[in-house]
Amino acid sequence: MEFIRVGDKIIGYDKLTGLISEILRRRSEGATQQEVAKELNVERSFVSHLERLGEVRRGNRVALVAFPVSNTEEVKRVAEECGVEFAYVLSESERRAFVNNTDGSSLFNEVLEILARLRDFDTVVLLASDWRIKVIGKILGREVMGVPLGASPIKKDKRVDPETLRELLSSAVARGEGGKSAKGRKRKPRIFKAGSRGSRKLARRGV
Repeated sequence: MEFIRVGDKIIGYDKLTGLISEILRRRSEGATQQEVAKELNVERSFVSHLERLGEVRRGNRVALVAFPVSNTEEVKRVAEECGVEFAYVLSESERRAFVNNTDGSSLFNEVLEILARLRDFDTVVLLASDWRIKVIGKILGREVMGVPLGASPIKKDKRVDPETLRELLSSAVARGEGGKSAKGRKRKPRIFKAGSRGSRKLARRGV
């Protein structure tokens, strides 16, 4: 085993590189940062910082949360094509099943886990009711590009226009490269307000 002296400390090089490799392996297999931190007895912030140090991908780290949506698979596909790293998309029936089939304690923990994951992203694109956008934006304390699907509470699925969503997500991701388009002009994030023309175009009532 190789050792490195740092001041009055002796650092096990193999031990350190082995820990880093194990963290990245578990994360690549789908474990959350909190799960990895608990299993390997390190701070979650260490896992997050490690990933940021090694990140080579350019562009904003963007997450998408959308509910209730009728064309969920289409929305997920667009998110993947745009380089969105985390997409949480539910229809109304899926949302109700999630709430009804989960006990109170587990439901609370699951919501906290989702919010914790969202805090790792630079921008969160949120398609939901106007009230939920306002509340989640305050909780996250970071940039939230809110697209109201309607006034709260929304009881029916809304269809999301895929091409308009693609434009919005592409703009959000590109902002990490200085927010410039291929022609060198800066793009402005399109944050639709309730009742706006863009909002009506993006969110349509499901049939």
